[in-house]
Amino acid sequence: MRLLSAFAIGLIFGLGITVSGMINPAKVLNFFDLAGTWDPSLAFVMAGALAIAIPGYRMTFRQPAPLLENRFQLPDTRVIDRRLVLGSATFGVGWGIAGFCPGGALPAIGTGQPEVYIFLAALIGGLFLARILQAGIPARKAV
Repeated sequence: MRLLSAFAIGLIFGLGITVSGMINPAKVLNFFDLAGTWDPSLAFVMAGALAIAIPGYRMTFRQPAPLLENRFQLPDTRVIDRRLVLGSATFGVGWGIAGFCPGGALPAIGTGQPEVYIFLAALIGGLFLARILQAGIPARKAV
């Protein structure tokens, strides 16, 4: 049942990303081009997502446990450490350069655009590189 619900949630997310046009890297990159061909549609997509997610989280956390788990899986810390800052910055720079985020790149696989495959290869390579680098970066140093 968990696998089926994860599939359904991913399908709904992918459809939303596709319908909103966020699988098109030019549309995403135009959001960051404030002085040129600025396209505010990404902000509307994010606002729409927040309008659904915020009440959804409030309703969910009123429950004693999730439907398909024994307990909620929440972060154990709120510390903003070097790993979090570096990871967030890397994510943002990659998104700004490529016009894809992982959530938008997966549904874009079906477009056959070579850029999607290059991005996904770089993403997977970055995941492996991050694992290697994490071994040398101490965790939990507040910034």
